[in-house]
Amino acid sequence: MKSFRIYTKFFRISAVFIIAVVSFSAYAADKALLDILLDNGAITQDQYKELMQKPSLSSKDFGVETAATEAKVEEIVDRKVSEAMDQKLDKHIDAKMEKTITDQVAKKVEQESPVKVSHGSKGFRFESRDGNWQTNLGWRAQLRYTSPYRSDPRSLGNFAADTQNTFEARRLRMKIGGHGYRPWLGYYFEVDLEPTRSTSDSSSSSSSRVIDWRITVDKWDELALRVGQWKIDYNRERVDSSGRQQFVERSIVNRQFTIDRQVGVQLRGRLFKETPADLRYYVGAFTGEGRGVRNDDEDLMWAGRLQWNFLGRDLKTRQTDVEYTELPTGSLSFGAATNTGRCTRWSSSGCGNLSGFASPATASNGQFEVEQYTQGFAFKWKGLSIQQEYHWKEVDDTVNNTNSDMEGAYVQSGYFFHHLVPAIPKQLELAARYAFVDEPNAGNVLVNNTREEITLGANWFFAGHNSKITADFSYLSLEDVVANREVNDNRFRVQYDVSF
Repeated sequence: MKSFRIYTKFFRISAVFIIAVVSFSAYAADKALLDILLDNGAITQDQYKELMQKPSLSSKDFGVETAATEAKVEEIVDRKVSEAMDQKLDKHIDAKMEKTITDQVAKKVEQESPVKVSHGSKGFRFESRDGNWQTNLGWRAQLRYTSPYRSDPRSLGNFAADTQNTFEARRLRMKIGGHGYRPWLGYYFEVDLEPTRSTSDSSSSSSSRVIDWRITVDKWDELALRVGQWKIDYNRERVDSSGRQQFVERSIVNRQFTIDRQVGVQLRGRLFKETPADLRYYVGAFTGEGRGVRNDDEDLMWAGRLQWNFLGRDLKTRQTDVEYTELPTGSLSFGAATNTGRCTRWSSSGCGNLSGFASPATASNGQFEVEQYTQGFAFKWKGLSIQQEYHWKEVDDTVNNTNSDMEGAYVQSGYFFHHLVPAIPKQLELAARYAFVDEPNAGNVLVNNTREEITLGANWFFAGHNSKITADFSYLSLEDVVANREVNDNRFRVQYDVSF
């Protein structure tokens, strides 16, 4: 209000001043004209004095007229300012009323709508008002460059192969999950849209495929039931999503020892929650034929895992500590699996074979008896992450009467050095990994080699794991005792990983 009074007073003074200037200018113009007439002899001195004393040019009358004008101006100013303020107030009231109406309508629509829509770490979420129905829709892509090897070299021939500088969409995935009927009745499935293939592969190798589908009854922490096809809870490195990793790809250990995706049923739960005895367990029966394949005999794969959360806090299956875990959190785990069938290894492509063993297409039913065990450790605290696994595997070939065993291990760690040196960007993580695989023999083929991996990596997180760039550099070596040769080479990879 004070500013309004100042503004009004200023306006009045300005108006009076302008009128005074105009009036004085007219007076000066009349005097100049009389001076010219006098100088030219058109009027006499007496006439000049008489004309200068006319009321229209009188300084006294000038003052009277100015005062009258000021009063008139004040009246006009008051009216105009009042009109302007009324218009401004009307506009303010209209805008406020319009916003109130809009907010009330939006609130009413939200309250009456049966579905809530939002976006989070799992993508776009559609959820019923009562919470009994929920669907999360997410998309993920990995765009990768590698040189000189697209995958891990596992033989002397692989190391001698031509250089491959490869750009590829390593993974293009659509994820759909949530719950239905009740919050504890969960579902999930995942589609791989376009896996890259080699020129020698058929077009079916790049066809879309359903890689995960499952239903989980999870009403109680202590006991839950899962049925479907998923990455079996056997070892942490494989269960960690490929979009939540510390390096561009998993270690050289993964191909040899993972049991990957299987179709089956599993009991799982968490006991003694948030105590020093905090324990997770998983035990299940599966077809043993890998992804998307029905069992062709009476034998089943049996697999189980125990995970001790020794600090009473659960550790999510994702690598790096980009979340900055405030309290130290760790786990120690043990797993075991056994299977009789045609497979000696598994992957996202399904049932396969290790080097030196018959392929599933040529193997007999129940030809291979596989037993394997694993031990794992994981720890996170304030930007530091450590992860380690040891694997042992035995394959009995009942047709050729051979027995083969192999072992492998990896350890990796990463840290956000910003927490020690603030000048280092907080989005940057540096990491290192060592891994080895030892194959004393393989089926009826004489094999005795040891492979090693030393990898240094860096991550730049734009939005956590949902948007990041990863680059790593590896030193890969192979010692072949049979051929009495040792070879090694380097590999560089860079990848952009994004989830929507």
